[in-house]
Amino acid sequence: MLNFKSLAYGLLLFVSVQAAFAQLGFSHELGVIAGPVEFRSDYGGRFEEVTNLGNSGIGIGIIHYISFAYSADCNCYTTDTYFNDHFKLRSEVSWNRTRLDHHGFWVQADKVSPDADKLRAHSGVAENFDIGMQLEYFPLSIRSFQAFAYRIAPFVSLGAHYTTSSPKATTTYGNGNIYNPDNIYSFWYKDDSYLPPIPSGQQREYPINLSQRNAWSVVTSVGFRYKLTKLSDLMLDLRWQYYFSDWIDGFNHQFRDYNKYNDWLIWLNFGYIYYLD
Repeated sequence: MLNFKSLAYGLLLFVSVQAAFAQLGFSHELGVIAGPVEFRSDYGGRFEEVTNLGNSGIGIGIIHYISFAYSADCNCYTTDTYFNDHFKLRSEVSWNRTRLDHHGFWVQADKVSPDADKLRAHSGVAENFDIGMQLEYFPLSIRSFQAFAYRIAPFVSLGAHYTTSSPKATTTYGNGNIYNPDNIYSFWYKDDSYLPPIPSGQQREYPINLSQRNAWSVVTSVGFRYKLTKLSDLMLDLRWQYYFSDWIDGFNHQFRDYNKYNDWLIWLNFGYIYYLD
């Protein structure tokens, strides 16, 4: 379960930011998003499509936009500048959840070793609560789009999110204790010949840690809006999110060179956006 205190703080921050911008008189848009997530973690074989497709989940969110092209105070357009007509500020509160299993070469049917059995028995869950902002750039005029000069408006975005992760992990191997080194893949912790050397006298870090964590991430996306009515749009958005932590999934092994990157995800989300003013 996500920490409700973190959730409350995140929602409070989200509302506070929106209230601050509301005082500036810019127009507002509110929307919902949902769609499939591929969480790329240390589970499964890297670059194997069966891993990417197998470790898929769902994400949902609430999004808020500040449009600089229109002023709610006077029901009129703002000063006609390039920035006002091509950029929007997007704030977001979102949640995603993905079940994680080991797929690919190391758990194929012809792998009959105890280590292969340990991989098959090990599974986890990546569950994340996000809050953050992105600046969206529309190559075409926002004003013209709003006036139905065209029905489709492409965009790209870049921003940062703060993530609270609540990972889970279980194993059905042995006595079912995920923190027992005898129940996990030996090359993650016990077999030093496949692991980076550690200074003398120090203990190797166990590859599983299910503590709740907070981390920053960079978010970029590409997508488009479809003008549905004067006050509503549909949206399709493909997101790439890279975390500045390799513990988002609660799992961080050092086996050979199979763990070069931090955790990241791809999220294809569909949205509905309503213009508030």
